[in-house]
Amino acid sequence: MLPKYRKPTSPGKILLEEFLIPLKISQSAFVKHLDGSWTQPKLSAIITGKRSITEEIALDFADALGTSAEFWMGLQTDVHLWEAAQKRKKIAPIVKARRTLSRRPRSTAR
Repeated sequence: MLPKYRKPTSPGKILLEEFLIPLKISQSAFVKHLDGSWTQPKLSAIITGKRSITEEIALDFADALGTSAEFWMGLQTDVHLWEAAQKRKKIAPIVKARRTLSRRPRSTAR
């Protein structure tokens, strides 16, 4: 469930505070461990919340940290849903239409 009164914690903040700091791994060391297309600016942008977690990033983090890609994608989805909810106009439910549809007369033909 999404928090109502605050933005969900970003995946980057979770990465930093729950993984890198407790493991005493610097951002530079983590970038080197990830190898490939990873750069310090890319990781920094994720940590500061300026860049979103993609499927590829989630897979890299899952491999490197022993988590699941779904964990990272779920964190990002929570942030995106919260942001979208803040921008949109709420739509009223169709309560009356549902009741009307469920009260259709039953057919007497057998």
